Amino acid sequence: MNADEECRFCVSKPGRHLLIESEHGFAAYDRYPASPGHFLVIPYRHFASYFDIRDDELVDLWGLVARGKQIVDEQYHPDGYNIGINVGHWAGQSIHHLHIHVIPRYKGDVENPKGGVRGVIPHKQTYNVTPD
Repeated sequence: MNADEECRFCVSKPGRHLLIESEHGFAAYDRYPASPGHFLVIPYRHFASYFDIRDDELVDLWGLVARGKQIVDEQYHPDGYNIGINVGHWAGQSIHHLHIHVIPRYKGDVENPKGGVRGVIPHKQTYNVTPD
């Protein structure tokens, strides 16, 4: 982000998308959800990489993940979850302010869910494990 750009997460308020808040951040429904109930956990402090998180933020933000999941469970009744963090341009990070995606999954939402988050590299999603 150059000096002329403003971070979308720093300048905008979650408004109607807000789920919950804590000392170090908030959880809000994704504006472009991958599935019903998809939410983001976003720290108030601006930093891009998960690897720059402070210990107090780490505990607090993962608490928001757990509390947000409880809310989504009650509202949407998903069958599973994917949790993901993109770190860096080549990992798909488009907003360079840390955010954790919590994506509810539903039976039948994809033909074959095997491999889960490995699907970020499509030809690596499916794999065969052979016994030793």
